Amino acid sequence: MVPKPNVKWAGGKRQLLPELLARVPVEFGAYHEFFLGGGALFFEVYGQELIDTAYLADINPDLMNLYNIVKKRPYELIEELKAEKYENDEKTFYSIRSQEVSDGVQRAARFLYLNRTAYNGLYRVNSKGKFNVPFGRYKNPRILDEVGLLAASEALSCAKLMCTDFSDILIYAKEGDFAYFDPPYYPLNGTSNFTSYTSAGFGFEEQQKLKKTVDSLVKKNVDVLISNSATDFIKNLYSNYKCEIVVANRMINCIAERRGTVKEIVITGGKNEI
Repeated sequence: MVPKPNVKWAGGKRQLLPELLARVPVEFGAYHEFFLGGGALFFEVYGQELIDTAYLADINPDLMNLYNIVKKRPYELIEELKAEKYENDEKTFYSIRSQEVSDGVQRAARFLYLNRTAYNGLYRVNSKGKFNVPFGRYKNPRILDEVGLLAASEALSCAKLMCTDFSDILIYAKEGDFAYFDPPYYPLNGTSNFTSYTSAGFGFEEQQKLKKTVDSLVKKNVDVLISNSATDFIKNLYSNYKCEIVVANRMINCIAERRGTVKEIVITGGKNEI
C-alpha cells in the first residue's frame, strides 16, 4: 500500500499532490524535505518507488520524535495507543495536554492523541512552546491506525530524520538530488498569519533566508520545488524561477469562511524548471 500521513497538519499537501507530483523529476538522487509536516509528498513519492534515500527534517521536536518512533519502534507505539488512558473525552484531553512526557514512545503517543482529538487537528503552541489547541469534540476520531503506522515505518526506513533548521539541507544535498520545501505560508493578509508550529514563528526574514538556501541548492545542481501562498511578496521573491499559480482545497482553519478553494504558488528551480 502507498503510505499516508500519520498526522493531520495545517497546510498539509494531500489536496495539492497532483500539482506537486507533476513537477517531481522522474529521476533524482536523494530526496530532501526540510519542512516535513505531515509528509504527504514524501509518502506519495516513496509509494511510487522513486526514493532510495531521504533526508527528512522539521524544526518541531514533537513531530520529529513521532517520526523517529514510527520508524524504529512502531509496535511499541501501537501498544501504547491501545491503553485505556487515551479516551476521547474532554477531561482526558486536557489532562494529557497538560502533561510533559520524556519517554519517547509515550511522547509520540501523546502527540498522535492530541493531533487526532484537538480542534481541527491543529498543532499550535504559545510563546512558551506549550501546545494550546482546545478539545475538538469529535465523536469517533481514529486515534490508532495500526496499518498506517506500519506502512509509514517501512517508508521511513530509508530516511535520515532530523530536528533542525531548513538551512542545514546544504550539508546533505548533492548534485542530482531533489528537494521539496513547504514552509509556513507567507500570510495573505494581516489576519491570516499562522506560523505557530513552534514558538519561534516564521516570518519575512525567514522567507528571505529560505530563498537564499534555494539559490544555493540550485547552484549545486539540486532540483528544487517550493509551495507557498500566492502573494506579491512571494512572487517577487522568486521572480527568477518558474512560478505557477495552482488551486488547492484548505480544510483546516479556525474560521470556517476561510476554508475551501484557495490559490497557491508552486515554484520550480533547477533542471526540472521547464
